[in-house]
Amino acid sequence: GDCSLPPDVPNAHPILSNGVKNFPEGSTVTYKCNKGFVKVPGKTDSVVCLSNNQWSEMAEFCNRNCDVPPTLRFALLKKSFSIQNYFPEGFTVEYECRQGYRRDHTLSGKLTCLENFTWSKSEEFCKKKSCATPGNIEYGHVSITTDILYGASIFFSCNMGYRLVGADSSFCYLSPNGTMEWSNPLPKCEEISCPEPQGIRNGTIQNPQKTYVNQQSVTYQCNEGFTLTGEHSIYCTVKNDRGEWSGPPPECKENSQISKDIPRVQKPTMANVPGTKVPSTPHKPTIVNVPGTEAASTPHKLTT
Repeated sequence: GDCSLPPDVPNAHPILSNGVKNFPEGSTVTYKCNKGFVKVPGKTDSVVCLSNNQWSEMAEFCNRNCDVPPTLRFALLKKSFSIQNYFPEGFTVEYECRQGYRRDHTLSGKLTCLENFTWSKSEEFCKKKSCATPGNIEYGHVSITTDILYGASIFFSCNMGYRLVGADSSFCYLSPNGTMEWSNPLPKCEEISCPEPQGIRNGTIQNPQKTYVNQQSVTYQCNEGFTLTGEHSIYCTVKNDRGEWSGPPPECKENSQISKDIPRVQKPTMANVPGTKVPSTPHKPTIVNVPGTEAASTPHKLTT
């Protein structure tokens, strides 16, 4: 004879071909868990039609369970639990710290599947490891924006008048040998100097120095017989991490050259108008009478 339809199994349904109602001896029917249920590991999920036209016995094999345990930012599921897919009520899983984190043993590193088939809330039982205190930069600053723990970044800058030599930031990471390290060493702050100041013709620099740094000045003076035109002093300034002079050097001009350059006051000129003479004071003619004489008249011829 044949077996009739397979028995009902809690939380599961048989996988049957359409329209099949009779099952000969030795037939096997496999069940599938209903939605929201999973197969209990180690329990059978099928029945066999026996010679007495009865189905073999089968215990309940589908059960409700929690989803796969949550992924934690600071910890990984231990390997023995990572290959498992059945997590019934009351089941507990354990975690281990990720690289760069250390175990806080005052807090539990376990999660449990609760009655409502959700996992218990995880505490932060792994804390970030810390890098060493970065130290100080001479003539500069180390800016710690958050902390010096695993993954944190710090930034470097220099005082005014100094330039950074090296990296401008560094982050805390786990080195291959398992120690916490900074990705970059501390940089140095180098004092910025201006280029050598220009010399001037017929003049000198007062008290010259080997180098000139921010805010230091150069003062020029002229040789005897020369006068300085322009700024007596120029200053070393810093722009875009480079030293620049505040302006061009002055010039020394010869004193005689300077007098030629200065316009003289002109004397007033007198204009002679052509065809005219400067009139002089008119004089009346004077007649001088000599005593005992008379003015000669036109001579007359004598007649005989």
